[in-house]
Amino acid sequence: MPLKYMNFPILSKLLAAALAALFASGPPAFAENPSVPWPQTQSDLQAEPGIRFGTLENGMRFAIMRNATPPGQAAIRFRIGAGSLDERDDQQGLAHFLEHMAFKGSTHVAGDEMIRILQRKGLAFGPDTNANTSYDETVYALDLPEVDADTLATGLMLMRETASELTLDAGAFDRERGVILSEERLRDTPQYRAAIGVTNSLLAGQRVSERAPIGKVDIISNAPVDLLRDYYRANYRPERATLIVVGDVDPDTIETQIRQRFGDWKATTPAPPEPDLGTLRPKSESAEIITVPGGTTNVKIAWTRPYDASPDTFAKRRQQLIEDLGLLVLKRRLGAMSNRANAPFLSATVGSQDLFDSAHLVVVMANSEADKWQAALAAIDQEQRRFQQFGADQTEVDREITEYRSLLEAAAAGAQTRTSTDIASLLANSVDDNQVFTSPAEDLSMFENIVNGLTAAEVNQTLARLFSGNGPQLVLQTAQAPKGGANDLRQVYDASRAVPVTAPSSAAAVVWPYTHFGEPGAVVERKAVEDLGLTMVRFANGVRLTIKPTKLRANEVLVREDIGHGRLGLPNDHPLAIWASPAVVLSGTRAMDYPDLQKALAAKIAGIDFSVGDSSFQFTGQTQTGDLATQLQIMAAYTSDPTYRPEVFKRVQQAYLNNLDQYDATPGAVISRDFAGLVHSGDPRWTFPDRAQLSATRLEDFEALFRPHVSTGPIDITIVGDIGIDDAIRLTAETFGALPARPDTAPGGMANDVHFPVPAEKPVLRTHNGRSDNAAAIVAVPVGDMLSDMQRGFVANVAGQIFENRLIEQFRIAEGATYSPQAAMDLSWDIPGYGYAYLYVETTPGKVENFYALVDRIAADLRSNDVSPDELVRARAPIVETLRHQQQGNEYWVQYLNGAQTDPRRLDRIRNNLSGYEKVTAEDIRRFATTYFQPDKFWKFEVLPAAVR
Repeated sequence: MPLKYMNFPILSKLLAAALAALFASGPPAFAENPSVPWPQTQSDLQAEPGIRFGTLENGMRFAIMRNATPPGQAAIRFRIGAGSLDERDDQQGLAHFLEHMAFKGSTHVAGDEMIRILQRKGLAFGPDTNANTSYDETVYALDLPEVDADTLATGLMLMRETASELTLDAGAFDRERGVILSEERLRDTPQYRAAIGVTNSLLAGQRVSERAPIGKVDIISNAPVDLLRDYYRANYRPERATLIVVGDVDPDTIETQIRQRFGDWKATTPAPPEPDLGTLRPKSESAEIITVPGGTTNVKIAWTRPYDASPDTFAKRRQQLIEDLGLLVLKRRLGAMSNRANAPFLSATVGSQDLFDSAHLVVVMANSEADKWQAALAAIDQEQRRFQQFGADQTEVDREITEYRSLLEAAAAGAQTRTSTDIASLLANSVDDNQVFTSPAEDLSMFENIVNGLTAAEVNQTLARLFSGNGPQLVLQTAQAPKGGANDLRQVYDASRAVPVTAPSSAAAVVWPYTHFGEPGAVVERKAVEDLGLTMVRFANGVRLTIKPTKLRANEVLVREDIGHGRLGLPNDHPLAIWASPAVVLSGTRAMDYPDLQKALAAKIAGIDFSVGDSSFQFTGQTQTGDLATQLQIMAAYTSDPTYRPEVFKRVQQAYLNNLDQYDATPGAVISRDFAGLVHSGDPRWTFPDRAQLSATRLEDFEALFRPHVSTGPIDITIVGDIGIDDAIRLTAETFGALPARPDTAPGGMANDVHFPVPAEKPVLRTHNGRSDNAAAIVAVPVGDMLSDMQRGFVANVAGQIFENRLIEQFRIAEGATYSPQAAMDLSWDIPGYGYAYLYVETTPGKVENFYALVDRIAADLRSNDVSPDELVRARAPIVETLRHQQQGNEYWVQYLNGAQTDPRRLDRIRNNLSGYEKVTAEDIRRFATTYFQPDKFWKFEVLPAAVR
């Protein structure tokens, strides 16, 4: 794949593909535009070997790759090189609408039968069956759980139907309007409005600013179906299409099927003219305020220059890499600034990106407190000018080269076990970017060629070009504009520009100090679990280790450390600073702050995350086989030598305070904030803090919460991946096995205090401050835990999927009242007797009661009647196939092996995971519904607009 590293995190990278508009006659079909050739035919770069690239006579391109990770599965991507930029003024939103209609019937597939066909094949609607529309493309995705002839033929048949056979029924079109409008409401968040505002500011006057893919509400609501059909006939054309198949397949067979199925596809209308994307307007210094109620405060300094549409070549990649290395140095400096005491911003970064074939962007940006954007702007301005004036030194450049190299080396080492879904999606991205799909090995070779002898002087020569073109363009995103508007922004910037900058001081070299933790621990117990391929070890100090060697991903090793008893070991009588958990990792260790830790480990593939679970505090890391020693050293250092830095705590605290208003902005945000606390009956261990509680929390509270548990709690280590058993034991003995012994304490009786809320006559009500046409509702019911009755857990998950399928069919498809209804089971693995089912929709306020009534009707039917064999299969098959797919990843084993040494039921769950689902019958579903889906047990929670309330 192409060498890519820098990304602008706010705006999505959605590049438009430019196609030549040539027309030739030829009844009864119109001859297509010449298709865009594969980029490797116009480049000095070589595409990855093993991928079969081809083009049909009608212009449709295809790429096929045999890949057996995971075995017996395949991924299909069907890309149409048309999106919202190709819409006429009266079609805005119809490119995305058409994507939805692809699932609503075609010449050979009736109505909504496409979804049912895929469910029977084990594909879940959403995770395995999906599509997305952007500015310049529409991509349809199928992840096939099997590669038998029938499943492959079905997948290709459905893509062929999408190409030219959609019926686009007027009735189905009208019913889907509500679904699209629901999606529009769902996506209309402060973050989305800010991203659109920034895009429109930077690309003012260009077509992108007038063609957001979701479209215009009045067109979605009122457009006649003929406008949709016009768009379909004009833009779904073979010369704009690329079909990608990656998986455990025979390329010869797949190519034959592609040629047979797609060879007769012909365009039936003249090719439309290519959309005029507009011209980047020349700009010198400018300033703009983007006001987003409920949003956070962010300030940007941006430069734009014309988009470079030249072919993908070695020279072009070399130039981009050198620029990226320079920007990585500046990014590193900004990151170090944010970790200082009294930092001028909460976080800051820099990036470069091509925007929608319309411009190339370089931007320096910072997030700040609402009333401190002035200091943030001055800081990023002065640091950018310091960088441009004095450049990077060789030590800084070498560090970025070292870290970049380690990532590419890891990618090359793991290339043979890349997943088919990842490869297919990356291939589709390369088509969108019109870039050669180079192999990980070639990426590494190219990188070494470029950086061999690369000097800081050469990197610094690129800086003038980086920060050139239109700009600097100042953009302040804020919930409330300053009184002086853009003039205030200009004045702050002008004042900062008047401050001279001095050369940066040289950073001191750092050495990783945590290489010796004492004498390696002795193994006092070792046993094998042969049927699961596990080895379980206990060291003399009480540390437990579970090892699962796999070859699922070459060179990948996952490590999980569970400490103490998590939430269940905490008090439940007062608010807790669990929210501050990000500050644990960001504080670094006592001997080394976080930026120095990153610097010392630049050559290693290792990292660390921290979270608080119900039954443990968790450190997790992903590494490569050769760096497992370092990974374990990092985790042992955080465990044995933690620190809790006040400046880091204050930064995390302020970030939460800054984001609080966003949790009131939409129904979904309110749900994400309040639901966990409510279904735990207000227990503070699961309750999100309010502003007063956040503000009142002190550093001492943060440290008192985490230090005793991290420093003294019992330790369980799980290692899964490409590692030998003896190596894993030895490396763990040298780190965690060498630590002082820790008492293996029990969590006490706190688990007994966790309970589901008692249903009330009226729903629990919360309000949001967003749109008056947006609401959300949840119906939940207590069920019980996972491990005390495992077969009940299997039945519960199938029953939940049946309920969700019916909500999709009746509330989404038939009524058009929601975009993505959900039904799920959350049965605790850690809290005896605790767990629940829940049903969730976002809809309009007027449809909330309809949802409640529909839930009652579905529940009554499930209590009274057996589901049909077909409905049972369509619910169960995607669950089983998803599970099979997960079992082919190391993540599955890390998750399921948690706690297995102390609770052998967890091993039984692994053993029975597939067979348990196969045993579920229609009678089981009815019995489950009769026991749990009773109206008097339903607990309800709704979020309405404040104005409606």
